[in-house]
Amino acid sequence: MTRIRQATGEEMLALWGYSGLEAASPTARFFYETISAGDALFWTIERDDSLIGELYVFLNLMDKDFADGATTAYLCAFRVREAFRGQGMGSRLLETALADLKARGFRRATIGVSPEEPQNVRLYRRHWFLKKVKDCHNDPCGLDAAGNPDYDPKGWWLLAKELSEE
Repeated sequence: MTRIRQATGEEMLALWGYSGLEAASPTARFFYETISAGDALFWTIERDDSLIGELYVFLNLMDKDFADGATTAYLCAFRVREAFRGQGMGSRLLETALADLKARGFRRATIGVSPEEPQNVRLYRRHWFLKKVKDCHNDPCGLDAAGNPDYDPKGWWLLAKELSEE
């Protein structure tokens, strides 16, 4: 049986291999604290009690182009185990999270994608992430040891989808 559900910050830490918050990396700590504060959601898709995919939805971030706490939310760390790709599992997870955002009153969702990952670009375009908001180099959810946003010299795109468009 396949099910999609919201999980907890503690489950996220366990999934990422941390025994507790004190052992967590700056990024894992940021995810945990943001989920615990209610400013992020951790979605999972499971089959027979085994995790096969995850998606994090940040409702409010410092960079308001990503998530502004009221109208725009940011989807990140969207993963589906390789053995389950191409079966619609990722689409189901993504659609569930987007429907939840729309029900919460959000009007737009953003997602980051590298132009060097054409399979991901195609997936997001199929789900109506059509507007390029900006080119990015700083990850608002990935933090270095000093707690600053990770820098990607190659860069990536921030794409947006209007939630009223289906």
